[in-house]
Amino acid sequence: MARRPRATTAKAAKYRDSDLLDLTISSDDDNEEWEPPKPKASRKATRQPVAAEKKGPAKRMLKTKDSKVLKQARASKEPGDPEPEVSRKPAAGRKTQASKVLKDSTVPGLRRTKDHNPEEDKRENRANCREEDNMEGSGPSIKMKEERVSFIVSESHQADGSPCEGSSLAGLTAKKEEVEEDFTFDEPCLKKQKTGGSCLGRPTALPPSEAEALRNELNMNWDMIELLSTLTCVERWVCVNIIGLLQEENTVPFMVRYRKEMINHMDADAVRDVQLIHEELCTLAKKTQSVIQTLKKDGVLTSELEQNLRSCRSADELDHVYSPYKKGSKLTKARRAKALGLETAATALIATPHILDLSAWVKPQTEGLSSVEEVATGVEHILADMIAKDPETLTYVKTLCENSYVTIQSSLSKTTLKEEQQKGSKKTATQQSKKKDIDKFQLYFDFTCNIQRIQSHQTLAINRGENLKFLTVKVNIPEKVKIDFTRWCINNRWKTKTFAREDLRVIIRNAVEDSYKRLIVPFLTRSFRTKLTSAAEKESITMFLRNLRQRLLVCPVRGCVIMGVDPGFRHGCKLAILSPTSQILHTDVVYLHSSGQQREADKLRRLMQKYSCTRIVIGNGTACRETESFFADLISRRYFHPLDVSYCITNEAGASIYSVSAEAVKEMPDLDPNLRSAVSIGRRVQDPLAELVKIDPKHIGIGTYQHDVSTKALKAALDGVVQECVSFVGVDINICSETLMRHVAGLNAGRARSIAEWREKNGPFINREQLKQVKGMGPKTFQQCAGFVRINLPTSALSSSRPASAVLEKPAGKASKGKTCVNIPSSFNPLDQTCIHPESYHVAERFLSIVGGNPDQIGSASLRQHVERKVGNSSMDELSRTVNTTPETLKLVIDGLTQPPGFDMRQNFGQADFKRGIVSMSDLQVGAMLTGRVENTTLFGAFVDIGVGRSGLIHKSNITLDKLPASQRRRSLALGPGERVEVRVLNVDPQRGRIGLDLIRVLQ
Repeated sequence: MARRPRATTAKAAKYRDSDLLDLTISSDDDNEEWEPPKPKASRKATRQPVAAEKKGPAKRMLKTKDSKVLKQARASKEPGDPEPEVSRKPAAGRKTQASKVLKDSTVPGLRRTKDHNPEEDKRENRANCREEDNMEGSGPSIKMKEERVSFIVSESHQADGSPCEGSSLAGLTAKKEEVEEDFTFDEPCLKKQKTGGSCLGRPTALPPSEAEALRNELNMNWDMIELLSTLTCVERWVCVNIIGLLQEENTVPFMVRYRKEMINHMDADAVRDVQLIHEELCTLAKKTQSVIQTLKKDGVLTSELEQNLRSCRSADELDHVYSPYKKGSKLTKARRAKALGLETAATALIATPHILDLSAWVKPQTEGLSSVEEVATGVEHILADMIAKDPETLTYVKTLCENSYVTIQSSLSKTTLKEEQQKGSKKTATQQSKKKDIDKFQLYFDFTCNIQRIQSHQTLAINRGENLKFLTVKVNIPEKVKIDFTRWCINNRWKTKTFAREDLRVIIRNAVEDSYKRLIVPFLTRSFRTKLTSAAEKESITMFLRNLRQRLLVCPVRGCVIMGVDPGFRHGCKLAILSPTSQILHTDVVYLHSSGQQREADKLRRLMQKYSCTRIVIGNGTACRETESFFADLISRRYFHPLDVSYCITNEAGASIYSVSAEAVKEMPDLDPNLRSAVSIGRRVQDPLAELVKIDPKHIGIGTYQHDVSTKALKAALDGVVQECVSFVGVDINICSETLMRHVAGLNAGRARSIAEWREKNGPFINREQLKQVKGMGPKTFQQCAGFVRINLPTSALSSSRPASAVLEKPAGKASKGKTCVNIPSSFNPLDQTCIHPESYHVAERFLSIVGGNPDQIGSASLRQHVERKVGNSSMDELSRTVNTTPETLKLVIDGLTQPPGFDMRQNFGQADFKRGIVSMSDLQVGAMLTGRVENTTLFGAFVDIGVGRSGLIHKSNITLDKLPASQRRRSLALGPGERVEVRVLNVDPQRGRIGLDLIRVLQ
């Protein structure tokens, strides 16, 4: 997923030559290859007619921000008078900025500067949102941008730029940015890369020898670093460092926390983008080499074709060039005509028509050449193919579409319409079920929208309806585009070099019209659909990731006994009482919704009082509402006195799947699967991160349209977020589960199992260095995971730490590969409780000596005062030079030394809401003011639990800029799971179970 910087803009449907390579231009009639365009050659020739048509006030070229080269590439200038802004942005055309930069190969990368003019920024931001929606002539001209949001600590630690370690001095807050007027909810909440005019890290240019070696290794015609920088909008030196770190097998969490200066303070999402695109380019190079070998073996490889293949910059482009030569591909009309030898005639038709005689190619006994008409038809097919594959021509036609009102239209398919019209016939249960499924797409039975205005969730819904054969979708291109395109081709691009007879001019006109109808229109349709779908999928995945991150980082509820309840009617409510450390104290089943309720209530009271349980967690599944009502009635009557009991509702999505999984069987072998669900529900509140990592993220119940996006891309992204959250929070290696441990950066299932076995055999770890004794724990693995592992020993363990002889050391002959037999210290190191990496321990010790502290004071108020005084008197740069390290590393060391023992970055996030009473949906009144917690965010709004058994929807149109804290105004939808909000009831529909809400404010 290639990301764009927040303020980079591009015209929504503006296609550059490099965009033409994103999609194939094949159809049933034509499959032939085409040469990848030469950007500089085609651009210059295309600009003249385009500029001529853009003189009207409704067709203004908009200003591109923060790139002088991009400004110079524009043919027309931005008008001075800003137009009224709009609050919605298109989902199409998101790659145009990178496509434009691809042409300017002299630009090593885009670099944004801090010393800019705020007033000019405001003007540019207003220009970024201009949009004109005139359906009778000048089509819309829309600017789009994408944003990145970095969660960082407060300003005193602003340079850290990551949620990785939190801060003991300030909470985890959204990055502060200046308020701009172009706020929108139609973009994915992409992470903003932190770039600046002065490099925050170590700018490094790849040596020419290494650059040439990398190019030779890939054996492609493009430079890996330059292309990667262009596609990701990341500086070249950062790309060099990231590639180097990846080749050294560094993980993303390790780079984000401990190599900030090398990656220019980029966040985890941005680094993962670079990693993903780098892997795609390497895979592309390997596939290209394989294709070349196949074509060489088949004897169809030419030097020109080989250069075209090596110039491909995407898998789609490679498939497009290779598809005509695949075995089984049918011969296209153009290739059949070329096989008859008519390519010379087609070339002569444009170059030397005054001496062209088509009768010279007539061969009466040969099919396709038996008459002048057949020869003319063959020439038309070749010329039509040339027109459809010409980069300059395609650029022009896309520019025409950009300035026209192109729409996407969906309607009921013929099959569905026929079924709908069959009235009076008795429908089966299957038909009735299908009817309900069809009704879900009622909004799209007659739907038309400008492709530049369509929302991502609408695109995905239309695609799903089309896949289910319920909807028919088409793209409507105005007739004016065809007229202008035909005139331009005949009078400009494909104008004959010399005088041509009337019959030859007719052939050219027919070829242009045939090319447009048979080849170009299908290509444009596929292009628009693919770009819309790609943008919608990325936005859906981004929303999914953001929801997952916030769900995993919910603050745990510690220090109390919890009862998990899996509600049910017929089979009863399953109970699991858990200790403060999540150990199972008791399991049972009670039947709360049948006769004998008093007997079951007495049983609950005995259990609650026996285990001093004061918190009840109820799953939100079947019978949740009735179970909640039962407990609320008991609490209101003080039935559990003297205990102060409260309850909360939690999402139980995935609990049933987990209860029958191999992981649950291994963890709780003697429990019934239904009781395992109750245990999982309780632990989700005690420690959400530790419990939810056991479940496939797709089953947690967050996000939308997860089945309509790329499964591979979604899984990779979700796994990355889980690893990021687990690593940044940190794990206590002596008590964490094997399942949680395998998600730590650098570890996997095998290494986590080895650590658990070592722990069982030798007792708790005393220090991080002992990890080196674990099987499979080499130097690299230790480097990656050590900073995310905590050693928190109880006082008893510290006083009786084992002697050195008790530490197992492997004989030299049996040492595993990469290990050396060294003496492992057997004493406890207080620095092992912090986020400080062992490679920086010497820095921490040197800094402690400067401020007059010692390791035993870590996290104390006195040490904090010493550190604050020292930092206040000296600059961070001066201190970093004193201790011989980088400012980034020193800031991390300071955080580790000042954070209190047991610091958890999740304490800055919201906890589950416990309550003692119940409100039903019938109690709601329009205009009522309520507080609630966001349950899920989608592409069209946020669902909020207001405690009535049904979540209400805040539509995105009601999430406006003035209702949000300044720290959240740059985030798409600005809300995420777990955030507390104050809302107003707009409407209640009891029959459909729908509640409409308006956002009043976000509660801090």
